[in-house]
Amino acid sequence: MKCPYCGFAEDRVVDSRESKEADSIRRRRECERCNKRFTTYERIDEIPYMVVKKDGRREKFDRHKVLDGLMHACLKRPVGSLLLEQIVDETEAFVVDSSERERSTSEVGELIMTRLKAIDTVAYIRFASVYRDFKDVSEFKAELEELLSSRKIGDGKDSRARAKD
Repeated sequence: MKCPYCGFAEDRVVDSRESKEADSIRRRRECERCNKRFTTYERIDEIPYMVVKKDGRREKFDRHKVLDGLMHACLKRPVGSLLLEQIVDETEAFVVDSSERERSTSEVGELIMTRLKAIDTVAYIRFASVYRDFKDVSEFKAELEELLSSRKIGDGKDSRARAKD
């Protein structure tokens, strides 16, 4: 390790400790030439989990981005933050479980929409309208008609309201 003060390449380790999160090791070092101390950190260099966009680009999986999308879809809806966190956890586990360390955004989006459809239909439609990028009202109408036909038309309530009755 090169001393940040004098540039000498030899030092000795004075103290070593594992970080609180156990994801790195902190080492206090002392330069053999100038005797000044400095700190270094060692951590595993890990290949990130990736999502493959519709246009073929690859992007690092970002759970905060997923949570932001869910929060926008569930804005002013009776969906608790713990439930949203659970969906994000399931989505992250889905990506992590891939043997190639990547999933397509269509697979990720479908997983999220399936969960939202069972929880809150309005949030589902909001998420689907952004995710599926409806080009016109007829596409939006077709999605609504499919949703209504799959929900046993009659009472017009979502699954949470039916569970209360």
